[in-house]
Amino acid sequence: MRQVVLDTETTGLSTAEGHRIIEIGCLELQNRRLTGREFHCFINPEREIDEGAEQVHGISLSDLQGRPFFAEIADEFLEFIRDSELVIHNAEFDVGFLDYELSLMNHARPRIAEHASVLDTLGLARKLHPGQRNSLDALCKRYNVDASRRDVHGALIDSELLARVYLAMTGGQTALSLDAESTGLGGVTQERRGAVDRETLNLVVVTASDDELAAHEALLDRIEASGSCVWRGGDAN
Repeated sequence: MRQVVLDTETTGLSTAEGHRIIEIGCLELQNRRLTGREFHCFINPEREIDEGAEQVHGISLSDLQGRPFFAEIADEFLEFIRDSELVIHNAEFDVGFLDYELSLMNHARPRIAEHASVLDTLGLARKLHPGQRNSLDALCKRYNVDASRRDVHGALIDSELLARVYLAMTGGQTALSLDAESTGLGGVTQERRGAVDRETLNLVVVTASDDELAAHEALLDRIEASGSCVWRGGDAN
């Protein structure tokens, strides 16, 4: 199964106010393993960046001078995510911005849902941990995912952290490849347990005492007095 873990950074919080995408980061997972393929780019938003947003991701408008516009990278981006399952935390936000960007360029297929399916890990986390904080930071702490290299939000590093959190949430796996050390990501691999060898099992059998057997029969007598007793006559199975 091909999945793409995706995150974006933006100039602000709402497309209704004309805010735009300034960074996209994607990592490819194939059968729950990182393939090493990624899509990452910074984008010139053609507008100012809100001060609050800049404090979150640390990207200024001057950093984006000379970067491509969204319309210039759209085809490459859509080809990367084509027919995959997108794994996104708070997907409504990111997908909303991507749909907005596609609509601005009058794309023939202006909805991300026309290019890939979407899995929202925020919704998944809320089902698994109702009533708890389920931000990416909170989930990293809950699943012991090391986020120490993340000084500010960034699309690519957040995609990496989300990949590790997603694998931990959905199967206990935090290592992203067969050789976690070679990727530099670390993590704890899931211990594999083989089938139980029944021939070598040494089970301890504890038999009931006479008093316990008598008490059990007395209880069954009381049950039988009020009707049928399925624990007598071999009906229990």
